[in-house]
Amino acid sequence: MKLHFTLNGKAVDLEVSPVISALELIRDQLGLKGTKEGCGIGECGACAIEVDGKAVNACLMFAAQLDGRNVLTVEGLETSAGLHPVQEAFRDHHAVQCGFCTPGLLMSTHALLSENPHPAPDEIDTAISGHLCRCTGYKNIVSAIEAAGKKTIRER
Repeated sequence: MKLHFTLNGKAVDLEVSPVISALELIRDQLGLKGTKEGCGIGECGACAIEVDGKAVNACLMFAAQLDGRNVLTVEGLETSAGLHPVQEAFRDHHAVQCGFCTPGLLMSTHALLSENPHPAPDEIDTAISGHLCRCTGYKNIVSAIEAAGKKTIRER
């Protein structure tokens, strides 16, 4: 089937099998390796991407569901000016260790802060509740999200 969508700000037109997942399309066919496959059943959040501004698990979506939509992956966060404030905050607050869960957490954080730049602690907890991190614990991740919200506000 033919798909037409925007990926990281660029138009994509291609033909895909109707049974592949968005994750398979993004990683295997388009070569964007930042979107990780962890569990494959929507439990770990490693494959989180943004579709029309909402964080979703790419392993649970068919590629066909991307048709006509705006898709953002972790590769789309960084700009020619450098790291996105969310990426900087994760770095600065030591919210990264092995890094496997990081792209998904970055995408959920970006979606949250785009919708609500000043999230309450319970809103942060809800936004990252679908993510599993075995290395850092969550204290540094939550601190990074809070700091990113403050930084993105200053830069607007």
